[in-house]
Amino acid sequence: MVVKTQSKGRGVTGLNVGSSNVQRYFPRGVSFVELQLDHLQIQCDLSPTFWQDQPEIFDPRLCAWLESKKLNTNPGRDPIPLALIPSGKNSFRLRLVPPNTQPKGKLHPQPAA
Repeated sequence: MVVKTQSKGRGVTGLNVGSSNVQRYFPRGVSFVELQLDHLQIQCDLSPTFWQDQPEIFDPRLCAWLESKKLNTNPGRDPIPLALIPSGKNSFRLRLVPPNTQPKGKLHPQPAA
C-alpha cells in the first residue's frame, strides 16, 4: 500500500495511512503496529481515532528515521509517498517508493502499421 509522510510541525513527522488502507489492512481495535525501518523494528501505538478520521502513525523513532532519509516534510510542502508492505500480523515494512524511471513527457514510438 502507498502511504504518505505527514508533518505536525517542526520535528514531528509521521505517516498518513489513508482511510481506505486502514479499513483494508488494520483490524479494528489493534492498539499498536510493528514497523520495520531498514534494520530497525519499532512498535508504534495507534490512537482510537486511527480508525475514524485520523489514519495517522506518529512515533519519535519513526520521525527520526524519516529525517535520516531526508523524508521529513515541512507544513505546506507536498507529502512524500512510501510503501507500507504487510509482513505479518500487525507488522509492516516501510520502504521508499522507487522513483519513476521513465522521464516525464517522453513518448514511446508507435509500432508500424
